[in-house]
Amino acid sequence: MTQGLPKTKRGLERRAQLLHAAEVVIGDKGFSMASIADITREAETALGTFYIYFRSKEEIFRELVLEMGRLTRAMVAEAVTEAPDRLAAERAGLHAFLSFVADRPALYRIVEEARFVDPEAYRNYFTSFARAYAAQLRRAQAAGEITEGDAEIRAWALMGISKTLGERFVLWEDKPDIDRVVEETFRMISEGLVP
Repeated sequence: MTQGLPKTKRGLERRAQLLHAAEVVIGDKGFSMASIADITREAETALGTFYIYFRSKEEIFRELVLEMGRLTRAMVAEAVTEAPDRLAAERAGLHAFLSFVADRPALYRIVEEARFVDPEAYRNYFTSFARAYAAQLRRAQAAGEITEGDAEIRAWALMGISKTLGERFVLWEDKPDIDRVVEETFRMISEGLVP
């Protein structure tokens, strides 16, 4: 159970400051090596302040996973808003996701670490994303924008592609070429592998 959100602007800002510090520290050191003292030092706040907003390191970690989910869904939704069809939305969404990974690599690593630290949060993160994604694919099928198929399997497959590309071609690269990755991936998604 998480603590309630602060009621004042200052409280909301302090909580956001702690979340950002936790993202930096846990993203850099990993969950097990990061301490609450490290987080409050990064946030430039007193150790006791942490406990006003969070009960434990596990709670702030889970909140970071939830934040990644909220931010990713909002960012992808905004990126695909103007897309004329589902295929264009796939291209725009992949580009937005990989750009987000490049901008917030620590948060991406935290979600990956959740597989071991908080398996329930990890599963919920991907399951909720897949549910919304599958619904979008069903709508695109009904509109004749994409071929018929199992929307849930397709959603998970497309998410797997994005997730792996984020790791290999963004996190592992000093200067990721996101445009090249998106174009090659989009060609495979839209044309398949059939010669």
